[in-house]
Amino acid sequence: MKENKIDIILNSAEKLMCSMEEPNKDMTVDMIAKNAGIGKGSIYYYFGSKDEIIDAVIERSYSIAIKEYFASTENCETTYEKMHHLFASMIKKEFIDNRHNVMISLHVQDDIVLHYKMMMTAIKTVSPILTQILEDGVKNGSVHTEAPKESSEMIVAMLTFLLNRSFFPSDDASMYRKLKMYAGVLETCLETEKGTFDFLFTKPE
Repeated sequence: MKENKIDIILNSAEKLMCSMEEPNKDMTVDMIAKNAGIGKGSIYYYFGSKDEIIDAVIERSYSIAIKEYFASTENCETTYEKMHHLFASMIKKEFIDNRHNVMISLHVQDDIVLHYKMMMTAIKTVSPILTQILEDGVKNGSVHTEAPKESSEMIVAMLTFLLNRSFFPSDDASMYRKLKMYAGVLETCLETEKGTFDFLFTKPE
């Protein structure tokens, strides 16, 4: 299937972002146009600035991950199963999967602005999904929170910030300990049984 013009632009920007140390500073619209093989005017027809292109690339990456998450939860019956799939998908897509994709590439770069953009996009795209899961969990009594929306935003923000090695440089053993503590925080906040969120961490060998 032939790529549409927006995908051509975003694919071009994504390749550049994956290859640069500080794409937010070093990448230009001229570079995106040249790499895409289209005129600069065509880019400005769809996007008002380089920042809009970067935002669109990050949002598209999260959208793909979210679609894969939904596909994986078709057979989930419980609130915990859905949360397990959501968190596991989020961690794998952003921090563990060794395939070359823009989310992983940006996490290992030292561009604070891009890290901030990624965190905000994660909160905006993932929190509504977790909110629905928590609301269903409150109804069936499996979780307890008076503010599902606010709880979801805090939970996603904490996880995204915690796993960002640009803010918290750490080895695997340290990350394991942090995720174990985070799992305990979730158990307390949502009043769940001990061990409910043990799936969030894997002890290093």
